[in-house]
Amino acid sequence: MTDATSTPPGGGARTKSSLMTLDNRVRRRNAAEARFRAYGIAAVTVGLIFLALLLFAIVRNGVPAFTQTFMTIPVELKADKLDKNGNRDIEEIKKVSTFGYKPLIIEAMAKTLADNGIESPFAKDKDLEKMVSASAAAQIRDFVIANPGRIGETVDFRVLASSRVDGYMKGRVAREDLARDKNLDAEHLDVTDALNEAGVLKREFNWAFILGADASESRPEQAGIGVSMLGSFFMMLVVLGLALPIGVAASIYLEEFAPKNRWTDLIEVNISNLAAVPSIVFGILGLAVFIQFAHLPQSAPLVGGLVLTLMTLPTIIISTRASLKAVPPSIRDAALGVGASKMQSVFHHVLPLAMPGILTGTIIGLAQALGETAPLLLIGMVGYIASNYPDGIASGFLDPNSAMPAQIYEWAKRADPAYYERAWGGIIILLLFLMTMNIIAIILRRRFERRW
Repeated sequence: MTDATSTPPGGGARTKSSLMTLDNRVRRRNAAEARFRAYGIAAVTVGLIFLALLLFAIVRNGVPAFTQTFMTIPVELKADKLDKNGNRDIEEIKKVSTFGYKPLIIEAMAKTLADNGIESPFAKDKDLEKMVSASAAAQIRDFVIANPGRIGETVDFRVLASSRVDGYMKGRVAREDLARDKNLDAEHLDVTDALNEAGVLKREFNWAFILGADASESRPEQAGIGVSMLGSFFMMLVVLGLALPIGVAASIYLEEFAPKNRWTDLIEVNISNLAAVPSIVFGILGLAVFIQFAHLPQSAPLVGGLVLTLMTLPTIIISTRASLKAVPPSIRDAALGVGASKMQSVFHHVLPLAMPGILTGTIIGLAQALGETAPLLLIGMVGYIASNYPDGIASGFLDPNSAMPAQIYEWAKRADPAYYERAWGGIIILLLFLMTMNIIAIILRRRFERRW
């Protein structure tokens, strides 16, 4: 059984050859298959290398944003500065602006140096102010307003160091960079080293970056992404509440009930075309319809959610129709054969079997919407600094706010390197959100998966 007889192309006597013997054509085919396999492995390897490099760059540049340099200083809350009349009237205390607290911070810095045996290299103590965040004065003012009875005491405050001092502690700012920096000089770095050795300066985990709000360009060390995360959450609620029922209902009608004619063909072609439309076009549409025509509040998560719903609907419809089409026709025939109506066969038999694919497509569409920036630029959800969390559910939808991708874009374009660092940190949080959503999609798919 291992021998075969072959006739030469020009005729003549037949020769016997073994099936185990490879001729030239088989060798070429096997070589081509091996090359194709090698090309595939090389392509996958290159892709994994670039992915690893990308993740390494994100982690290396973004992890420092989760730590911040803090400074503990004893501030004397002088009564002659904060409560000149001495009656502890809260309205009079509120009249003292943050500028009135800056001299107290400068004196506290000078006292800190003296208490730790550090000689000040500056002719004026006012130069020490550059080492402390501009938010320190507001922090101390808020404490005094909340505790007017502490006026006249010396209170230890844990304040943020300036972005330059924080950058030096993290290795982002080097001494050779000071020639181009007007905010700090070599003497400040000498004092920073001395305070670090004395334990006054400490680099700690910064919860304010995860839970806080954005800050002005002069206070990058205070900026956080928490309020923007909440803005993205409210936007995703709008997208989920509108895109899922509308997209699934439209898919069921087009796939199961709609007649096959030129109108449904036109609708299907338009849905496929909408899935390929650039996202910024949806932003222009949202600006024209929801803001200029409907006069909905600009920069609100409600408007952002409506725009992202329009962008996500084609993706959900296409994935849902593919899931419905994947259910074998025998399921429908069996349901109709035992007396079920068309609607009963769809909702009781076809839809449950298609649910894993529907949920997966929906969550992938939501993940795509979560990372979109261009539509939010058009409706004004960028450049807005929301300093507080919403007061309630209604304000969460209607009050101006930002979103994570828009906040990252805003940080990336600012001049201070500390904001660039925070942009990388925001990317890490955004990727964690996307990974969570994809893990949920996998769990739901396996949870609802059925065999037929």
